[in-house]
Order: sequence, then structure tokens, then C-alpha cells
Amino acid sequence: MDENQLKTGTTTVALVCSDGIVMGADRRATTGNYIAIKHADKVFQVSDNMALTLAGSVADAQLLVKLIKAEIQLKKLRTHRDVTVKEGANLLGGLVYRNIRQPSMLPGVTHFLLGGKDKEGFHLYDLFADGSVDEIKDFVCSGSGSVITWGVLETMYKPDINVEDAKKLVAKSINAAIQRDSASGGGITIFSITEKGVEKVVDKNSSIDVNL
Repeated sequence: MDENQLKTGTTTVALVCSDGIVMGADRRATTGNYIAIKHADKVFQVSDNMALTLAGSVADAQLLVKLIKAEIQLKKLRTHRDVTVKEGANLLGGLVYRNIRQPSMLPGVTHFLLGGKDKEGFHLYDLFADGSVDEIKDFVCSGSGSVITWGVLETMYKPDINVEDAKKLVAKSINAAIQRDSASGGGITIFSITEKGVEKVVDKNSSIDVNL
């Protein structure tokens, strides 16, 4: 079984804060009811000022992460300036749009949440599987566990939330999904995007061991 051909049940979350962006995800990758990878990476830094979460077909998502990293660097070299978050989101949206529409025996379904900081401030975008790009002003989540995280975020999110409190809320919402969604688990990864840049602030694995 090639792990790069697996589809992933996922919980990913991203919040807009008063002083940054916080995004996180669980770490379980599944194929059907089988847990194929216990500690998969689902949050990636793609430039000095941008990071994203991924959900969907693992092979396609991993390839698109590599491509958007390269596209951002190429645009930076061609324009001799930093790439804005909106430009990064539109570049990735174009890649997703083409990927889902090319003929294939295995449809490349992917869903990304992309956040970052540029000269205009902090921005968060939802890139759906059809290639659509929408800017998010508060919070967003994706994956099989999102039906649970939506409820937590709707209840507890506040527009003036700061990064420190957002880290706790992201962890709380993902943990709620892990408790009820069988396709989410394995731990939690959380990234923050602040004036200091992109930083991995939480990277915890979890497991269930029964010892007698």
C-alpha cells in the first residue's frame, strides 16, 4: 500500500486573530476505516510569511504543496518583491482548479486553508476542492471532523481573540473532533502567523496503549 495514494479523513481549523493567524490540524490519515498513517503532517509553511493546512487526497495535496512553494518563489524572483497572501491564494487556487479537472482514474480532491501576513496585514483564505478562493474574516474549518469543530468555533470564537487564546481554541476544537470523528486523531499540530513570522507552536502525537 502506497501511503501517497491514500485519502485522508481530517480536521483542519484556522482562525483570524487580532494579532495574527492560528491554524491547526489533527495527524491521522485513513483509507476507508483503516488508519494508514498515525502521525501525518497536515500543516505546512509554504513561504516566509504563509502557511496552509490540507485535506483530501494525500498524493494530490502533497504535490500541490510542493508546487505552490515553487510558484511563490518564482513569482518573488520575477517581480523582485514579496508575494502577497492574496496572490499566493490565487496561485494555489489555479493549481487546485486545474488538478480537479484533469482526467484521472483517481479524482484529485483537495481542500486547503491558507493564511499569511503581508504589508496590508493578516489574511486567511479558504480554497475549496473546485478551485474557488474565498477570504475568511473570522474562522474556517475543513475535513470530516469539521461538523464538530464548527459548533465549538461558533460558540467560543470572539472577533478580538488574540493568538495565545486562539491556540487554545484551535486545540479545543480539534480535540472535540478527535473524540467523535473516527477519521481524525493521532495528535495535533498548530502553527501561528504573527509579526515575527510563521512558527510551529504545537506538535503533539497521541496514542492509545492498554497495559495490563
